Amino acid sequence: CRHTHPAADALLQLMQAHHLKAGELARVVTHVHQGAIDVLGPVTNPATVHQSKFSMGTVLALVARFGYAGLAEFDQHFDDAATRELRDRVSMELDAEVDHAYPRRWIGKVTVTTMDGRVLHGHVDDPKGDPGNTLSRDEITAKALRLATYSGAASPADMQIALDRLWTVAQWTKVGSLLSR
Repeated sequence: CRHTHPAADALLQLMQAHHLKAGELARVVTHVHQGAIDVLGPVTNPATVHQSKFSMGTVLALVARFGYAGLAEFDQHFDDAATRELRDRVSMELDAEVDHAYPRRWIGKVTVTTMDGRVLHGHVDDPKGDPGNTLSRDEITAKALRLATYSGAASPADMQIALDRLWTVAQWTKVGSLLSR
């Protein structure tokens, strides 16, 4: 869910900056806008993959555990004991700065308390994928390859050929078939 992305990015950046592992997180407070609380608040114990994508705790637990919360991570790990345990350490709090900026800006703010008692703060002004922090060509390519592999819609080799062609689409006079069948 889009409401989880800013906090997930803030947590990931904080963990990378401080070289933290998921097991070192005692508590994660996400500082959010009211809309996030309204949409995500009811989902505290997701029973399906779909529900888990609307669970701030599950999304942040997956990001903390794997450095990424993609389709495979949700499918394979949303209900793991380790994910559930970490999910239950995540909470949301209304934040005046974040709430005031929303929906013009999707600020990510987290406060992490580590197992050894440190209190660390993470802040992201522009979550990945927003106009101020777009995906690089390599990130777009990697995402397209992951999606094709996950769905089985194309082999990695076929998808790479399609991507190589797509990067030149601005030069085409006519767009035809991208994947041969």
